[in-house]
Amino acid sequence: MNRVVSTQELTAKGLLTGVLLVMSFTPLGYFHTLGLDISLMMIPVAIGAMLMGPNTGLWLGFVFGATSFQQALMGTSMFSTTLLNINPIGTFILCIPTRMLMGYLTGVCFRWISKMDKTKTVCYFAGGFLAAFLNTILFMSVLLLFFWNTPFIQEINASFGNLNPFLFVFAFVGINGLLEMPASCVVGGMVSKVLAKTVCRKRA
Repeated sequence: MNRVVSTQELTAKGLLTGVLLVMSFTPLGYFHTLGLDISLMMIPVAIGAMLMGPNTGLWLGFVFGATSFQQALMGTSMFSTTLLNINPIGTFILCIPTRMLMGYLTGVCFRWISKMDKTKTVCYFAGGFLAAFLNTILFMSVLLLFFWNTPFIQEINASFGNLNPFLFVFAFVGINGLLEMPASCVVGGMVSKVLAKTVCRKRA
């Protein structure tokens, strides 16, 4: 039985990895703007973290982060490439470890929420939302840590009226957060709930 479960999880992890790689070449993965890219890459990460646990979330977060760093290296993302030219190490941390931590924490939080969720439904939508929320919070925290005092970020901040770091995060995230968090909540929650039921039927 354990061998069957392990095979199913390995297959699912491989499929979600493939989905992330395919998405990275489409606007669903990265919709490039003059500022932050709009991305739905956290959704497959959330699904894997909720269905297979924090370690799978960690791996899928790494795949997400690696494709993001590739965007910076290849010059596909103007924003990330500019950061790379300013501070390569800071950009690496911004792209990869933050996404790995997001995936891991999504899995941990989901397990905690699912224990309190008697409906076994709300937890999936909460997990989907948390993936996008954590992705934004971790990304912006590292961005401020490594790049806040750079001319590039201060020039952007000047266009907002020279806000303090806290208000800058809200202003800069803007439409990205309004799109990513609801999308991850709804799509990630619905897909995870359906897949969880399917897995339970196969194990029964």
